[in-house]
Amino acid sequence: MTRMQKTLVVLIALVGLIGGLAVNRILNGNSEFNPAELADAGIILLPQSRAVPGLRMTNQDGQPVALDQLQGKWSLLFFGYTYCPDICPTTLAQLRQIKSQLPEATLQRLQVVLVSVDPERDTTQQLKQYLGYFDKNFIGLRGSIADTQTLANALSIPFIPADTSKPGYTVDHSGNLAVIGPDGRQRGFIRAPFSTQKLVARLPQLVKRD
Repeated sequence: MTRMQKTLVVLIALVGLIGGLAVNRILNGNSEFNPAELADAGIILLPQSRAVPGLRMTNQDGQPVALDQLQGKWSLLFFGYTYCPDICPTTLAQLRQIKSQLPEATLQRLQVVLVSVDPERDTTQQLKQYLGYFDKNFIGLRGSIADTQTLANALSIPFIPADTSKPGYTVDHSGNLAVIGPDGRQRGFIRAPFSTQKLVARLPQLVKRD
């Protein structure tokens, strides 16, 4: 066998080995983290994580919650309100559908959080009742409008406070989600509109990371 032939045999063997390892990772669910695949699903990661303001709000059970208490799980944080006519019910229904298709291991590491941009009407009782229509495990938070704006601006998901003196007022807000890591820092965004199937496929890839 010539030197050239020996080199080709070695190269073919290496290609086969690499291919086999790649197939093994895929079959065992251990494929490597791929930011491009996440981006295709609308999950945009920040180059560097951001600190979340250390604010205190109240949850739907009337209990005080410090935002750093969101640590330990991945949080999909949505700014909305219970009287929203379109974006909010659509978003929450879609998140419920996504959760219903995720594996249990992913669900254990994931939580959905609605931060009210309408604390004037969104009492704790109203939040609890509203979120119960979608998923009893969804978390609702309310705070002062000033604190809510501080949080929204820090996460780059601003909203426009409403003129609450007008009857039947609405609040202009984004449909995007902020992605908070288990360390309590913002890791990125999920852009609206959402692709249910792509998020079902990619969220497990995201939340298995620390």
